[in-house]
Amino acid sequence: MAKEYVKFQTPGDVQAKALEAIELAKNSGSIRKGTNEATKAIERGEAKLVVIAEDVDPAEIVMHLPVICAEKKVPYVYVAEKAALGKAAGLGVGTAAVAIAKPGAAEPAIKEILSKMGMGESKPAAPAHAPAHAPAHAPAHAPTHAPTQAAAPKKEAPAKPPAKKEKKEEKTA
Repeated sequence: MAKEYVKFQTPGDVQAKALEAIELAKNSGSIRKGTNEATKAIERGEAKLVVIAEDVDPAEIVMHLPVICAEKKVPYVYVAEKAALGKAAGLGVGTAAVAIAKPGAAEPAIKEILSKMGMGESKPAAPAHAPAHAPAHAPAHAPTHAPTQAAAPKKEAPAKPPAKKEKKEEKTA
């Protein structure tokens, strides 16, 4: 039975490619092992791909990872077993999650995973609370400039009579 934090099924070939990418990044780039380290990598914008084990118990250990990955627009996939994930990361024990921070030689494998899963390249998200044109010091709801003159009171236009609606005549048989 799938855990409640598993948002989608990752195909077996993508799982194998994710484990391969972790091994390549471990040897030629850098990875962050474990839930806490993966969380920090996501929050700091360092994670290029997050791999989460499906057999984590209790589920609360990794439940937050899909949520923050979605918020930060970081791609993530699942693998069936934490033992396989730990082995790929070079640990003697299983691990619940791994984040690839610097892909190194794993770059092509990550691109292949993203294309197979229908995910685009991860892009940093603009802050949701401020529009792009507002200065950093101004709150999002404040005007970005002050009016130079006082606005003159508007004169109300005379009310127009409502337009006449034409009624369609119904034909009775």
